[in-house]
Parts: sequence; structure tokens; C-alpha cells
Amino acid sequence: MSPPMSANSFLTALLSEGLTVVQVGEWRTHNRNHMGPWGPVHGVMIHHTVTKGTASTVRICRDGYASLPGPLCHGVITKDGTVHLVGYGRANHAGLGDDDVLRAVIAEKALPPDNEANTDGNRHFYGFECENLGDGEDPWPALQLEAIEKAAAAVCRHHGWTARSVIGHLEWQPGKVDPRGFTMTSMRDRIHERLK
Repeated sequence: MSPPMSANSFLTALLSEGLTVVQVGEWRTHNRNHMGPWGPVHGVMIHHTVTKGTASTVRICRDGYASLPGPLCHGVITKDGTVHLVGYGRANHAGLGDDDVLRAVIAEKALPPDNEANTDGNRHFYGFECENLGDGEDPWPALQLEAIEKAAAAVCRHHGWTARSVIGHLEWQPGKVDPRGFTMTSMRDRIHERLK
């Protein structure tokens, strides 16, 4: 069981991993904490945005939209590998997911199929939205994949977690397909190597 790191520790962890970070507005206090608790945290969740263009992607992830207010994640990882910090605390990114998956993440074991949506993921996961159309054809540049690897590793390193604490949205919530275009198994392998 881990309390969330402070916003300053989060920033430091990302920078220490060698990432380029852009701080967007008052990201440290932009959150959905009034809707429920943030923490204990157990892992990192990776998403794709179904958007194109850095400015619009960052704006949507920071502000959200009428039916889903922002922030929609903690960091937006754009095509050039930059991490844009848009919020910190509870964020609308994970939604309801499978309690069996959460137990596996906590135990750092192989993930079971996600066949339920009965557990609040916004409370328990750091979230990174990654700029991609999510159509299986939009490319994932090497710089972006490396940034996803580094960002997840930075959080895992701080908390003493292994790569098994990093999951995709598609492994958490039935019906989700993100991130599409690379496998979470391959990304966890990369994170594992980085954490060695």
C-alpha cells in the first residue's frame, strides 16, 4: 500500500529518469479530489488519446469535456516524447475496472482477464495519456515509446514497484482497447530492463 508521492516528487522522478517535461498551468492542484479519494496508489495505467496534434491533445487531457471533466490523466506523452503535466491527484482516466486485476497488480502477478467493472481505478492508478489516434495505423515514434517506458519506470522506481505494476487501460476495463499499436507485454519488458 503506497500513498501517492507529492507533486514535486512526481516531477523530480520524471526529470531524474531523463524525460523532457512541460508543466501546464497550475497542474499540481488541478484534480478531481472532491469526487473521492486519491490513493493508496498501486500502479501506472497507459492510455491512447484518439487525438492528433500536441496543443489540442494537451488541452483536451487537461480540461476534459462536458461529460468527462479534466484532468483526464496526470501526464500527456506526445509524439516527440515530451511529458506534459496537466493534473495531479485524482484524475478521470481509469474509471471502473476489475477488482481481480487490481489484486494482481498489488501482488505483482500475471493479470487475469478483465471481465468486471466494479472498482474505482481513478483512486489507485497514476495515468499517462499518449497521443495517438488509436486506429492501429497511427505510428508510435521511438521517442514516444521511450518516454512511456521512462515515465512508467520513474513512478515504479519511486514506489519500489516492478514492471508488473504497469498496465494498459485495455487490461483494466472490459471493452477498452487502449493503448493500441504496441503490446503492454512488450512495454513491461522494456520497463523491466530499465528498472534493472
